[in-house]
Amino acid sequence: MGASGQALQKMRQGQSGWRIEDLISVAESNGIEWRRPGRGGSHVIFGANGVREIVSVPDKRPIQPVYVRHFLALVDAAKDAAGEIKARRRGKDESEDHKTKP
Repeated sequence: MGASGQALQKMRQGQSGWRIEDLISVAESNGIEWRRPGRGGSHVIFGANGVREIVSVPDKRPIQPVYVRHFLALVDAAKDAAGEIKARRRGKDESEDHKTKP
């Protein structure tokens, strides 16, 4: 397990004392996109393909536990969405294989 995987496990165990850099690191290793709004906004916005919800986290130290809980829910939803996308692709590939074989 890499450093970000360990950070994710620690986040699940204790949701206080985290910095925005920690969330960004976990996000990047889990395929979650992040951005800071233009003009130097005070929040970081996290989102993932296949997930409708976004999480906006204030860039203050330390991050309040409620924001960490929302972020962890986004990580879980992103993993679920990625699994569903892979399953659909597998199903599509298998159906195309059946079409080409007599």
